[in-house]
Parts: sequence; structure tokens; C-alpha cells
Amino acid sequence: RAASHGNLTQMWGLLLAVAGALRLGGAAVCPCRRPELCRPLRSLRDFEVFVFDVGGKTWKSYNWSMVTTLAMFGKYDAELMCHAHSKGARVVLKGDVPLSHIVDQANRTAWINEKLNLAKSQFMDGINIDIEQAVAEGSPEYHALTALVKETTEAFHREIPGSQVSFDVAWSPNCIDKRCYDYVGIAASCDLLFVMSYDEQSQIPGHCIAKANAPLLQTLKGYDQYLQLKIDPRKLVMGLPWYGYDYPCLNFSQEGICSIKKVPFRGSPCSDAAGTQKTYKWIMKQVNTSFSGRLWDADAQAPYFNYKHPDGQTHQVWYDDPQSICPKAEYVKTAGLRGIGMWNGNCLDYADETVARRQTALMWNALFG
Repeated sequence: RAASHGNLTQMWGLLLAVAGALRLGGAAVCPCRRPELCRPLRSLRDFEVFVFDVGGKTWKSYNWSMVTTLAMFGKYDAELMCHAHSKGARVVLKGDVPLSHIVDQANRTAWINEKLNLAKSQFMDGINIDIEQAVAEGSPEYHALTALVKETTEAFHREIPGSQVSFDVAWSPNCIDKRCYDYVGIAASCDLLFVMSYDEQSQIPGHCIAKANAPLLQTLKGYDQYLQLKIDPRKLVMGLPWYGYDYPCLNFSQEGICSIKKVPFRGSPCSDAAGTQKTYKWIMKQVNTSFSGRLWDADAQAPYFNYKHPDGQTHQVWYDDPQSICPKAEYVKTAGLRGIGMWNGNCLDYADETVARRQTALMWNALFG
């Protein structure tokens, strides 16, 4: 039965691929019940709520009254595209490429054309460029990256009027993880910078200890640094983590400090790679069985807890919840940023039961402070 089911799935996938490849008057066949839902969106939303989706069907439970842009990082889902358009939300592609490849102008143009054709054939509204590679300032890759963003934006705006091109940046422009990009040039060249205000322990200086994923003061300092570069605040979208890190403690002190394994990353001896990323859904269940219960770190303005693993080792989990998210959302408003978003929308518990529904509603509502 499993084998026949797999064959049917393959056949269905093939049929969908063939259907997608068909052209009517130069355009792909619209998969939506209402043909107008295949038209790219043109209207600009005053405030962006930018959601990353990594696949599956949890998107059916998102708060669509809030979502303005959805970046589809899972497999292409025509049903999701149709639904998002019916709610007035853009759907954008993921764009990733090795930077060494696009130093060559011809390769760059070919990549842009490939993404543009894909966006058109899937009735999408733009692209989110997610390149998190190390780049040395002034290098050929440095200049090629800025050119890629500029040329992608020009091509998408020309070929898909009203389309949106966004670029993902680290929580600070100060060469985080050796990403020494031309942030000013890139910001000027695209519609939005999605600031990934998380993984802020990707490079841990000093003691190798578990810390907050997105401590408040450090997070806000990152935005101050972007604004000091004279980047328009209306280009910046604050990205929040809907996940946390579960760290196994090599040593757990009486003060509750969790020493972690040394996992080097891009020149730093310690990093959050010593931990495991966990969804908010997992965290909300695990905190109930922890020996500490939910704790609050006043310096980081972040929650955490400690639990005993079945193997006997103590673990410390750092995460974000409505209490830590709200002051960040308030900053978005006071600083006049373009909007807010998260990695990723799938992380919450969308089960149809009271506790899950309440937790999930609180997380969505926290986006507005």
C-alpha cells in the first residue's frame, strides 16, 4: 500500500508539473478557483507583517488579518498562493545563490532571469534574497552582492509591477558572522531589509555559556546602528524568533549558569550551535515539565527555564514569548520602522485546543505590542 501510495503521489506530482508547464497566451495556467487571484498584488501596505513559512499546512491557521507578505521557503504550494492573494497578502520566492557564482555578470543575469521566470510561472509577488555567506568588505563578492540586489530589484519591478524585493540581514550591520556587506547600498537598492534579530549568540565572546537568543538591549542597539548609517527606517522590518535554543549544560552552577560546549563559528570560539533550535510549540510543552518553571532574565529581558534530560543531563532553554516580544514591537512603532515579522510562522501550536489557541493568539497579537 505504501508503495502504491508513493507511485500515486509521484504521478500526481508529475501531472501538476505538466499542468504548471502548460502555457496559455504566454502565461501559466492559474491554479486558483478565481482567476483574479493569480494577479500579482500592486497595492502597498502601510505596515508590513512579514511571515516566513517553511512548508506544511499550518498556514491555514495563521492570523491572515495581519499577514502582508509571506516568504515561501518550503515547497511551492499553489493553494497557499491562492489563499494569501485572497487575503491581500503577497507571496514571495526564496532567493539564494553562492556569491562566488554571481561575481560574473552573465551568471548574475541568468540567476535573476531564472528567479523571475519562476515567480511569474507561480504567480508570485517578488523575492526574498536570503544570502548569509561571509563576505570581506571591498571584495569582488562584496560588490557583486550589491549589484545582484540592485539588478534583481530592477528586473522584478519592471517585469512584475508592484512586486517586492527584500533582503535578509543580520541583527547588526557590524560584520556579524563576517557578513561585511554594503548595507547602505543594498538598502537603497531593494524595497525592504528583513533584520534577523535572532541567533545573536552566533558568536559568543568570553565565557561559553547559554544566553538569550535575542536580548532586548542588544537587539535595539542593532537597529540604532542601521539608522546611524542613514538607512531609511521605512526600509527596515524587525524579524523576531518564534523559536529558542535548548542547550545541554556541561556544568550547571548554583547560580543557574549553564556552561556549554565550544562550537566555533566564523572566528569565534563559541556559538549557539552548541544548542538545538526548538519551536515555541515544543518550548511551551517542555516548560511545564521543567524543574525550574519559567524564569525571567532581567538583563536580557528574556524568559528561560531548566530541565533534566532523560539521560540525566541538565538543559537550559532560552526563548522569546509575548513578554519579551512586546517591547521590541513597541520599538518598531516608536522608531517608525516598516514593520515586523518572524522566523517562522510554523513554530506555534495550531492545535484546536484551548491552551494552544490562547498561546498562539498571544504570540500573533504581540507583534503589535
